Amino acid sequence: MPSSRKPMRYGHTEGHTDVCFDDTGSCIVTCGSDGDVRIWENLDDDDPKSINVGEKAYSCALKNGRLITAVSNNTVQIHTFPEGAPDGILTRFTMHANHVTFSSGGARIAAGSSDFMIKVVEVTDSSKQKTFRGHEAPVLSLSFDPKDVYLASASCDGSVRVWKIEDQTCTTSWQLLQKCNDVINAKSICRLGWQPGTGKLLAVPVDKVVKLYRRETWDSQLDLSDDSITLTLNVVAWSPCGQYLAAGSVGGSIVVWNVETQECIERMKHEKNYSICGLAWHPKYKQIAYTDTEGNLGLLENIGVVEKPNDKVASAVAKDYNDLFDGDDDDCLDGDLVEPQSSPKPGADEDDDGDLMLTSGRLRRAIIDDDDNSLDIGLIKASSSLLEKEDDGDDQTGGFSALPPSSMQQHFYDGPLPTPKQRPFQSGSTPAHLTHRFMVWNSVGIIRCYNDEQDNAIDVEFHDTSVHHATHLPNSLNHTMADLSTEAILLACESTEELASKLHCIHFGSWDASKEWTVDMPKDEDIEAICLGQGWAACATSAFLVRVFTVGGVQREIFSLPGPVVSMAGHGEQLMIIYHRGSTGFDGDQCLGVQLMELGKKKRQILHGDPLSLTRKSYLVWVGFSAEGTPCYVDSEGVVRMLNRGLGNTWIPVCNTREQCKGKSDHYWVVGIHENPQQLRCIPCKGSRFPPTLPRPAVAILPFQLPYCQVTTEKGQMEEQYWRSVVFHNHVDYLSKNGYEFDENAKNQAVKEQQELLMKLFALSCKLEREFRCVELADLMAPNVVGLAIKYASRSRRINLAQRLGELAVEKASELAAAQGHEEEEEEEEEEDFRKHLSAGYSRSTTEWGRLPVRNVQQDQEVEDAEETDACEEAEETPEVHKQRPNPFSKGVTSAEMTIPKSVLGASSSQGRVNPFKVSSNKKDPVIPSANVLDTMSRYSKKTSLSGSRAVNKQSPPVIKPLIPKPKSKQASAASFFQPRTPTPNPSEKVVEEREEKAVEEGEGKAGNESHEVKVTAQENTENRRPKTGFQMWLEENRANILTDNPDLNEAEVIKEGMSRFRMLTSEQRMVWIEKAKGGTVNDLAEDKKRKRPTADEGEGGKSQEERSEDANVSKKSKPLDQPTNGRLAAFAFKQS
Repeated sequence: MPSSRKPMRYGHTEGHTDVCFDDTGSCIVTCGSDGDVRIWENLDDDDPKSINVGEKAYSCALKNGRLITAVSNNTVQIHTFPEGAPDGILTRFTMHANHVTFSSGGARIAAGSSDFMIKVVEVTDSSKQKTFRGHEAPVLSLSFDPKDVYLASASCDGSVRVWKIEDQTCTTSWQLLQKCNDVINAKSICRLGWQPGTGKLLAVPVDKVVKLYRRETWDSQLDLSDDSITLTLNVVAWSPCGQYLAAGSVGGSIVVWNVETQECIERMKHEKNYSICGLAWHPKYKQIAYTDTEGNLGLLENIGVVEKPNDKVASAVAKDYNDLFDGDDDDCLDGDLVEPQSSPKPGADEDDDGDLMLTSGRLRRAIIDDDDNSLDIGLIKASSSLLEKEDDGDDQTGGFSALPPSSMQQHFYDGPLPTPKQRPFQSGSTPAHLTHRFMVWNSVGIIRCYNDEQDNAIDVEFHDTSVHHATHLPNSLNHTMADLSTEAILLACESTEELASKLHCIHFGSWDASKEWTVDMPKDEDIEAICLGQGWAACATSAFLVRVFTVGGVQREIFSLPGPVVSMAGHGEQLMIIYHRGSTGFDGDQCLGVQLMELGKKKRQILHGDPLSLTRKSYLVWVGFSAEGTPCYVDSEGVVRMLNRGLGNTWIPVCNTREQCKGKSDHYWVVGIHENPQQLRCIPCKGSRFPPTLPRPAVAILPFQLPYCQVTTEKGQMEEQYWRSVVFHNHVDYLSKNGYEFDENAKNQAVKEQQELLMKLFALSCKLEREFRCVELADLMAPNVVGLAIKYASRSRRINLAQRLGELAVEKASELAAAQGHEEEEEEEEEEDFRKHLSAGYSRSTTEWGRLPVRNVQQDQEVEDAEETDACEEAEETPEVHKQRPNPFSKGVTSAEMTIPKSVLGASSSQGRVNPFKVSSNKKDPVIPSANVLDTMSRYSKKTSLSGSRAVNKQSPPVIKPLIPKPKSKQASAASFFQPRTPTPNPSEKVVEEREEKAVEEGEGKAGNESHEVKVTAQENTENRRPKTGFQMWLEENRANILTDNPDLNEAEVIKEGMSRFRMLTSEQRMVWIEKAKGGTVNDLAEDKKRKRPTADEGEGGKSQEERSEDANVSKKSKPLDQPTNGRLAAFAFKQS
């Protein structure tokens, strides 16, 4: 016989070795006990590609670019081919799998394990699994029926079984093999096989013969044997045409039979008589690749080929065609001509005549419709062979391929393919087919389900045992869905032929003795998703209904869904439902909708079935709420999205978990989301999408990052940090609006952080000479930060920018005044959508009623409160703060400002949402209306320098830190403003500046609010009558500091403490106060004149009166000023800051 055998070569370490070809036969794939899969271009390949899949690889299968391996870590893995990249885990066993094989179409795989189990898994959706139980020992081998109706298996219990895949029942069983307790003790691994195409025969190696059983009757058709076989047969393999059968023995013999004639056409003996454990036929040519138990690889060629004279002619014709049509794929033409027996047509029997005629007709049309000058010779040739095949009408299992390869057919575009709809699931659960699985893992606890031969039970574990102790529950109803809250455990099961679908609740938070209740669903209605909220439970059913219950078991609302439910989640009063919308997704995209409802006293729908945003070609894997109550979800590509309430209830991606994964097949399984602190809690899964129950998985914490551009640059990084802070503190508005408690300090700290980032971006833009961008950034700032931006711009010699910022500050101040007339009750009556449209571009707002169309004034004021409060840490620590938040600017004002009654200061209370603008308009507006923006510079310099707090620079933004003077010491902090002026020849300049500031502030008060003007002016007129001693003046200026440090002192004790502090001043400092007291009378006159001016035009009026005040002071002193103008005065004040 003309067959040839090439010398064997080393492939793997000693041990069981498996082999297969790829779909085209272009390479050989082997796996071995070294845990490697090697890809050989041919037997002479000295550098095969190697892929490590585990510690040991027991079996491999390859089809449609997917490589499946059974490895020693009890998993069946999938890799891409030929890249070899891990693509996940298809299934797991409790012991390692011994054999894996593909179905004829490659859509499913079968795996048999040493734990006696057989599983059939869909490759594209590993959750669709079928389990076959019945073997009483480890499974040795498996084989799919080519028509995907039956599955054959062999086991160490000595039996060979045929299973019906659809209903997972055993059709027939034969006791053929010798029994053993493990695979390593088996005399044969019994690799059986179905005849390709028709599947009429099942070949089983039994001892020294191959038994062939006929389909349907399951009778033994015939036995194949040969005298060269001296030891037990180990493995059989059918040729692709189904005409030949090869078998290898443990003694190293390989025998090939023609099944129809029962003739042995090939015999071969292993070089060293090693056991043959792997056989594979080439898909096109008459070649057999084989491996032995020592890890060697061999190749047998030209099997059963008899040389004929017309072979040379055929080869010449093929060569001519190759020369003529270089652009065509003629490998298959060559195969048809040279080896007509090597390219079988799977299933080319009488059942496929209809398909054959259809394809033939399509080919005919393609030939006729084509241009006469460009006929495809290959297409004509294929068509003629088809017509001849149809005319013959013979049922042949071998010979020509009935259909030409698809590459030779004209391709027709079928349009976009619809995406299979995602099945319902419970968030935080693992697939239901697993025997040990998580039913739910959330922020409250964990529910595990055990469903094996020993036990069918549910374990409930709480993260905080003070909520409830751990619980063990029987699972007699086979519950598959669960949810857990701090009040109850909710379970649900599907219906059976005898029982209806049931909803079972264990209300452990109940104060009575009856803590459980059960509700049966109507007939033909199955529960598909469940969830728990605060005081309620809900389930979605196959009838497109959502049923709401109280946690005690009272039926509440029922409403319909527009489509099948996918998942649902509850938190507090919020219920979120994800479902399939009416239309179908295409090209791998899901078409999902989302409804968000509030089930409290004021029932309303927030999201009305809006489309759910998903990554391309992904599906939903988790849906829920953050710990603070913000809706979130995760798709299969690892993208986490969160509801942005500050931008019209849109969804924003906040994290991509796949970017954190080390391997391509690694994933993160999300279990919880926290906004404060910003934490994404998830479990890393290596080579899988979900974790096993044992060992207990460890939870990892991932950071959030919004997908902004150029985050590697300083600008992009700060922009991302700013908007992430805004998004992750939107929940504060929602909580305050709905009457929930929230952390005021955390809110203030977040606002301060946002303003720091804006100031840093402003400084960076100034450095890059982007002045227009500076104004855009200032538009986002709080009013007091805009003032600091003006100072920064002036110091940077950017007068035009400072002027524009001044105009912006005036605009903010006017909006602030306009907002004072709005009350909280009026704003709460506004429509929700209206507020959202107003705030679409200003998501930094902190309350619903304070959102304005152009500027967000309330947020600006709260930012100012927060930053000044940080500068006044010691004042916040007093007991009075808990009752009523004091004026955050109280440490940086003059005595006239410090005596404002507490009724006015109380407007800034921390209790609930109140109007903060009543405080700011009467005391400290960020920018006053003025003709020249530099007029405000002295005021800001004065305000900043007057701070008497010992912690004024404790948490200042890095950009503006140099602008704030440092306190000298604890004792001298109250007089720190005056110390730098000691050597100044004319100390009355300080008095001039102070008078100007008071005049400016009263102007603001009149512009802001008339009712407050009356109170403030009356008190300021009282303060204008200056005391005649320096100590009295000093005490009035520093009374706030004394009360801040000692809030319990009465008036006499305040004076006593003030005297002790005044004595601690240096003689120069006391002299300054005495000189101020002496000049008080004249200054009072000047100040009275200023305070009697009208406020109709604050811009020009303020300027002229400042000049008059300056002239009055100049006339009183002997040394005149060189340039008595606004610009000179502002520049002087700025230098002293």
